[in-house]
Amino acid sequence: MKNCNSCGKCCETWGGSGGLSATAEEIEWWETHRPDIARYVQGEKIWINPASGEYFARCPWLRKSPDSRKYTCDIYDVRPEDCRHYPTNIAEMVRDDCEMLEQRDLVNLSRAQRRLDAIMIVSRPPAGRRP
Repeated sequence: MKNCNSCGKCCETWGGSGGLSATAEEIEWWETHRPDIARYVQGEKIWINPASGEYFARCPWLRKSPDSRKYTCDIYDVRPEDCRHYPTNIAEMVRDDCEMLEQRDLVNLSRAQRRLDAIMIVSRPPAGRRP
């Protein structure tokens, strides 16, 4: 399994159109500390266009690097738990055509899952922890 190459597929697939959620604690934290993020929250729904009341087609925080095929997240350090935990399993990665997967990962799924868990440990901090 490769490390994430910032291809943006997961963010493009799940970051808009209601594909993500945020906890009440995350939303409350954004309201207090990051009103620029909170403005895209309506009730429990995230990434809502405040002008139209509709979901954005893709995450409003996803940015494509102008000189490469890589993407960055403008709110990476305070992104929702859904984002921090993704991908959680190999099936998700296959479904989403994740570029971290290698052919050998599909031969031994349990080994691939262990490798994924080891890679993602940094992105999966204890619940409720904020910078």
